[in-house]
Amino acid sequence: MNEDELVANLFRINQTKQKLLRDNIQGENNAKNVHYEVGKKVRKAIADIGGMMPEEMPTPKKSLKELEREKKQLADKKKRKLVAETIE
Repeated sequence: MNEDELVANLFRINQTKQKLLRDNIQGENNAKNVHYEVGKKVRKAIADIGGMMPEEMPTPKKSLKELEREKKQLADKKKRKLVAETIE
């Protein structure tokens, strides 16, 4: 998720929360409907401004999980190398 998508999500979450509180929305289905409507309006605002829609944003070549796995493998490799050097 890039910065633009993160900010849009935070804005959507905050506006949904404020509407739920302000309008005293009760019930799960009503809350879901508010969430959906606010999300639709945020997407419309992004489109109206000419911003890039989240589904059009580039995705990373590697997932966070893959990057974390590679980082752990590198750390393990460095540890083994240090241990081998210490033994020698």
